[in-house]
Amino acid sequence: MFRSIWMSGVAIMAVASGTAHGKSAVPIPAPAAPAPPAPLDSQDRSTDIIITAPIPRSEADVLSGTSVLTGEKLTRLLQPTIGEMLARLPGVSATYFGPNASRPILRGFQGDRVRVLLDGIGSIDASTASVDHAVVINPLIAERIEVLRGPAVLLFGSSAIGGVVNVIDSRIPRSVPENGYRLNGIGTYGSAASEYSGGGSADVKLTDTLVFHADGSYLKTGDLRIPGFALTPERRAEALATSRLPGAVGGDVNFAANAAIRGRLPNTASETWTAGVGVALITDQSNLGISYGRYSSLYGVPIRYATRLGQGEESPRLDVVQDRIDLRGDVQTGGGILESIRFRGAYAAYRHLEIKPDGDIETEFSSKGIEGRVELIQTKRDGWQGASGVQYFNRDFNVVGDEAFLPRNTTSQVGVFTLQQFESGAFKAEAGARYEWTSQSAKTILGDLRFFGGERNFGALSGSLGASYGIAPDVRVGLNLSRTERAPGTEELFSNGAHVGTQAYELGNPNFRLEQSWGLEATLHAHGEGYSLDASAYYNSFSNYISENQVAQAVCELAAAPSGRDVDLPCFQYQQGSARYFGFEIEGSVRLAQIGRYAINLDGLGDYVQATQGRNEPVPRIPAGRLLGGIEAQSDRVTARAEVEHVFEQRRIAQFETPTRDYTLFNASIALQPFNTSRTTLTLSANNLFDVTARRHASFLKDFAPLAGRDVRLTVRFGL
Repeated sequence: MFRSIWMSGVAIMAVASGTAHGKSAVPIPAPAAPAPPAPLDSQDRSTDIIITAPIPRSEADVLSGTSVLTGEKLTRLLQPTIGEMLARLPGVSATYFGPNASRPILRGFQGDRVRVLLDGIGSIDASTASVDHAVVINPLIAERIEVLRGPAVLLFGSSAIGGVVNVIDSRIPRSVPENGYRLNGIGTYGSAASEYSGGGSADVKLTDTLVFHADGSYLKTGDLRIPGFALTPERRAEALATSRLPGAVGGDVNFAANAAIRGRLPNTASETWTAGVGVALITDQSNLGISYGRYSSLYGVPIRYATRLGQGEESPRLDVVQDRIDLRGDVQTGGGILESIRFRGAYAAYRHLEIKPDGDIETEFSSKGIEGRVELIQTKRDGWQGASGVQYFNRDFNVVGDEAFLPRNTTSQVGVFTLQQFESGAFKAEAGARYEWTSQSAKTILGDLRFFGGERNFGALSGSLGASYGIAPDVRVGLNLSRTERAPGTEELFSNGAHVGTQAYELGNPNFRLEQSWGLEATLHAHGEGYSLDASAYYNSFSNYISENQVAQAVCELAAAPSGRDVDLPCFQYQQGSARYFGFEIEGSVRLAQIGRYAINLDGLGDYVQATQGRNEPVPRIPAGRLLGGIEAQSDRVTARAEVEHVFEQRRIAQFETPTRDYTLFNASIALQPFNTSRTTLTLSANNLFDVTARRHASFLKDFAPLAGRDVRLTVRFGL
């Protein structure tokens, strides 16, 4: 399979290479509204600057695969969740626990191995604790999203082996409005879930240097429409066979009815609103600001329908609230050693209730967290530039109720880091290092786990070294070597309980050691007039790799005995061992013709990852290989696009998984800027145009919840 995907990717990329992205610089005035993309040969390359890392760099100079969403592409890919919004980028998939809870997967890594940030600081929610928990970041407020890998990732945490997703908003203003005010708005309708959403923001100049910001958004969806049956043919057959067994009729579960569910995915409606205010003091030498935001959402998750006797079902809704305060400071020092000092911090109080159909609260998750970072940016001299800093994180987390698979726990973390760059002619080098102290402790009904080996302290040292060389004016090749250490997460250390959302009794191990890995990546960037190509191939070798695997029921029964809990679900235990990841991603575009004002561009991407643990056991829930190709007609006022995406079957699976069929999706869109003097854009798109049944292999619910059927979306953006 690997050979067939590789050869197919080479064939496609012979005529198409990585989709061109719009990019921005730091510091950056908040764009009032995205504009339609220009033809490839007329794009302003100054917008290709990656702003997530503290040292502004061109995308072509980044030593690892990087993707950016902004402008028309950001609007076209808009979805209610960050995971689904990014799922068409190279090397990116999503967990998909229904349409309301979907977290990004980068190069096969997910959960704690991928950091999802809001303007450089973590989302401070419960999304890493379980796949049915939504990331508390609303895509409606995003002005730009960057997916970053490579040495710069160490600036945001050693756990981010897969990479970093940074959602950049304007809640703390970055610039003073030229006309004294700045207004932006967006409205969207999506047919698949009867989705209605809207958002707006305003910046007002209070003085020459003081800017006030306010924003709000609202999203409401119904149950998701799906192309066919909710269950796979294998699960439907199993449910129908069970319905004919003695004792299957008259119980709590109607197996025949489960097999017949089609057309709509029950319990997937949602309602979300956000509101925020911010103020910033902006001068030529500094930007200091503070903001407050509230996120509130009520959403359901798809039912994991029973297909065999003894299986349970639940259809909870999650009532989520987060209150968050953010700080940001950037002071230009103008010194001979330091160019600037930057500070970023946030505090958030989060809780969500898992509510039964009868209205009773089943489980409550709550956390309070604070995260802050200070960065010292060095003045560039003699081709040398760098950034160093310190980061602090603290979180108190608690679960109470029927699904309390995690004890109350506290995590404290302090990290010091540096990133150094050197440039001499066509040669560029980059080195990063991070040392991180992590302390974790937990309490259970048995008392303080510190007396049972439940308080753990880790010191993790990670580093990376990379270099690139310009072999031609528009072509650069690079190589990156990394050595990372990751402290186990609280779920991996302290889980001990039934988790109905994943239909598993989950058991951690408080005696885990640091997870360690070596990584090697080769990159190619080629950007010239009328073409663009970005490619990378990577390999990661792990020792003490942590994964969750199914084990004998007796293991969980023994662990549950002191608390008197019953083990009614399959037993899954976190285990450590060796593992290997390798894969590639390639993305590009080429201009085929110029017809009047329209540039005709062909683009494509391909990605593949294979992950093995132990001697030759597949790592579970690894996304299948994929190819995507598209054709666009671009002008300064209109962008029309059609694309086809093929995801290959996934039969390289763990023992407890089931295979996933391949599928092909067709999408089309048109974006218009109807007025000469207005920054208004209209985007009409149709996703899954031919209503194909598609299931994402990495999803816990792939056998019970397919992706959306045909989804016609209309989005209006405006700015004043």
